[in-house]
Amino acid sequence: MENPTEKPDPNPPNPKPEPEDNEEIHELREEEEEYEEEDNNESSKPQTREDAIARRIKAESLFRRMRESPIPVRVHDVIIKGNKKTKDHVIEAEVNVVREATTLQELLKASKVANFKLQALDIFDSVNISLDSGPPELPGTTNVVINVVESRSPITAQFGTFTKSEARSSSVEGSLKYKNLFGYGDIWDGSLAYGCDNASEVGLGMYLPRFRGRPTPFTSRFYLSTQDWLKFSSYKESALGLSIGILSNKYHDVSYNVAWRNLIDPSQMASKSIRRQIGHNLDSALKYTFKYDQRNSTLRPTKGYSFVSTSQIGGLAPDSRTVRFLRQEFDLRYAVPLGYYRAALNFGVSGGITFPWGSGYKSRASSVSERFFLGGNISPVCSVGGPSALWGFKTRGMGPNEPRREIPDDQSGGTYERDFVGGDAAVAAFADLSFDFPLKWFRDRGIHGHVFANAGNMAELSGNKYRDFSAPKFLETFRSSVGAGIVIPTSLFRMELNYCHILKKQAHDRAKSGFFMTFST
Repeated sequence: MENPTEKPDPNPPNPKPEPEDNEEIHELREEEEEYEEEDNNESSKPQTREDAIARRIKAESLFRRMRESPIPVRVHDVIIKGNKKTKDHVIEAEVNVVREATTLQELLKASKVANFKLQALDIFDSVNISLDSGPPELPGTTNVVINVVESRSPITAQFGTFTKSEARSSSVEGSLKYKNLFGYGDIWDGSLAYGCDNASEVGLGMYLPRFRGRPTPFTSRFYLSTQDWLKFSSYKESALGLSIGILSNKYHDVSYNVAWRNLIDPSQMASKSIRRQIGHNLDSALKYTFKYDQRNSTLRPTKGYSFVSTSQIGGLAPDSRTVRFLRQEFDLRYAVPLGYYRAALNFGVSGGITFPWGSGYKSRASSVSERFFLGGNISPVCSVGGPSALWGFKTRGMGPNEPRREIPDDQSGGTYERDFVGGDAAVAAFADLSFDFPLKWFRDRGIHGHVFANAGNMAELSGNKYRDFSAPKFLETFRSSVGAGIVIPTSLFRMELNYCHILKKQAHDRAKSGFFMTFST
């Protein structure tokens, strides 16, 4: 995790150092000690009023000099205290930013960043960074003293509800973590998740903040998952896989995923397209995500914008059963404050395309696991990353579909349902106007109202179906809906009670007007 700070002026003024440069550090240290003593022991008071006035004048003089011009200083040493188990180099790697400071002002900002990075390791109960004067024979130097208190209990447990945009589902998850097992800031965890749509996952993960001098964390996760799509697409999917985080910082994320997947049709009712993909395959893919988010909130944005781009290339293995595909997604959001009742207009557009590659790619159908599906009880305001959510339409409830096998039924004489097979290209857009209610009771609890509109569509391109694609037909078959509702935010999720009216849908789409409730994290 990174925290952006102001970059120092590349050409700072360089006043001539005074003979007693250590005096500023002594003054700052005295002021810090005074405040620490006042915070920790309220009974600690200056003995006389004159002493308090003198100290205050000295501090004001120092702060005035800091405001007027940079005060040159050089970090002589970084002293680490309190780490009984954590290796020194783990802490030093997070606070290297303080060694680059050349002025007292830069040093104070760098110390704040270093404190934040150490807290983000999640292995310390507290972190305190202070400045002390350097050796008397080295004027103009300071020592940075880092006091840490390691976590008393290395084992923690978590429980919560989550939304997985890729799986278009909500889930209840629990995890057990063991922190700093070997003293490298490592975090080991085991997790168990159960989705509301009969999905489940068991995983074991490992996190290292630094690995062999790498500037970014190293992560890996081994998982076993199952996904039940019988209700929508007549198949179940299971996967045994490993995910490795190669690069991860504020804007960029690179990972490699390999999984052995199995698709089965226990109902024996799957459509022709689904039956062709039943069996085992190997998913070996490299994934790159660029994310730039300047919104002031993820649950209720009132200003700012965000952009997310995700690129994947699958088929990085010589096995003939490897799924070879290219996939690109993007998501653009913008929030505009309106200036009354904390009202804001959020609008966004997202899209994606996936296509097989390799020998005979034009006539080969793409993998159903890599296709796009729209719909589901997820708010588009919260589901950033690609086309997925669409108010009023059920999970996998729209888009390309095919008839299932006709199964005789003694009661009705026969049933004829359809499988939703997903699209190779998808586009979705939404607009959401949120506003506070006039009652203070609602405002204090964050409960607010909103009105919304959204639209989206999908199309098949692989398997020679790109020949039948046309832009006018694609626009003509767009699905759309409008509505209004109440949003109730909690510490775990965002709950919405909405009335949605379907403006346009196509034959076989699973959508209807009425009241419904959604949950998003």
